[in-house]
Amino acid sequence: MHQRQPRPELPNLWLLSDARNDIVLETALKRLPRGSGFVYRHYHLPPHERIARWWTLRDLCLARGHLTVLADSALTAREWGAEGTYGAPLALYPQRAGLVQIATAHSMREIAQANRKRADAVMLSPAFATRSHPGAPCLGSVRWHLLAAHAQMPVIALGGMTTQTARRLGAQRWAAIDGLSSL
Repeated sequence: MHQRQPRPELPNLWLLSDARNDIVLETALKRLPRGSGFVYRHYHLPPHERIARWWTLRDLCLARGHLTVLADSALTAREWGAEGTYGAPLALYPQRAGLVQIATAHSMREIAQANRKRADAVMLSPAFATRSHPGAPCLGSVRWHLLAAHAQMPVIALGGMTTQTARRLGAQRWAAIDGLSSL
């Protein structure tokens, strides 16, 4: 039987990158408590601009002790010097080579997939209404907790998260785009 490596210590607070918060990312990353997490997505940029922007933000994260996670493959994460990967559970790799793997989940099926892939954490969303997906249904507190109870790893709340909504949800770990990017 495969022996599971101990999970790394995961930050409680996570900032996700997006086209909407790109202009304020440096400021937002500097304001985060030391040792927070940063998920770099930036799907909106062409490849050469995406990697250039990554290097700038990665250097800032390293100086602040933030955990850097790339929304891409494990191979790309290693090439770019990221400390982890972020994506759908089925995209996770068993040969993680020391990378933190964060699965995204929106349903019981995806929580089960994250469990089978032995993700280090799962980002469960959308907890509340979010600008990322206007008008889309959200989980709400009760359903979020029901799904989170089935995860065999730490759960990070995402979607409409701010300090106030995290407190209301009772989430130890939470992530945001707008909620951590406003000036």
